[in-house]
Amino acid sequence: MDLSVEMKKKTALTLAALPAAERSEPELGEGERSGAAGKAGAVSIDLPHPDPEVVAKPRRRAFTAEYKRRILNEADAARFSGTIGALLRREGLYSSHLVTWRRERDAGILEALTPQKRGPKSKRHPLEDENQRLRRQNERLTEQLRKAEIIIDVQKKVAALLGRPIPPLDPEENS
Repeated sequence: MDLSVEMKKKTALTLAALPAAERSEPELGEGERSGAAGKAGAVSIDLPHPDPEVVAKPRRRAFTAEYKRRILNEADAARFSGTIGALLRREGLYSSHLVTWRRERDAGILEALTPQKRGPKSKRHPLEDENQRLRRQNERLTEQLRKAEIIIDVQKKVAALLGRPIPPLDPEENS
């Protein structure tokens, strides 16, 4: 306990002993510190501070084919002048980007320079998905029709028991 108290006293004494000229900040008067009496009639505007939080999930950069072609052309032109490093620093790229892009360009792959979607390729076909959705809808509607026919049959039997039979509808009359 005594050691920590002595350290605090020494630190306080060394800060207080420094003259004002050697301090990094000038001394401010009471009015200047509060900002209230510092400037008469001035309106203080509080600007919003930027959010210092880092984005929770960083986004991977995707380069367009046009951008890749432009950078490859600049890199090829800068190969003999020795400014490829400056180009990479300016654009925030790695030399491996150039290697990969050159390999794709030299392979003659037409779509190789366009950014591709990451992850496993989908094995499902859109028409199969549509067929599956329509089958489920058909099953649901068939079940609803079955329930409606049961309710109509019960209503007919109840009406017949009460002595007020419901006349059968002719399907050709409705058409």
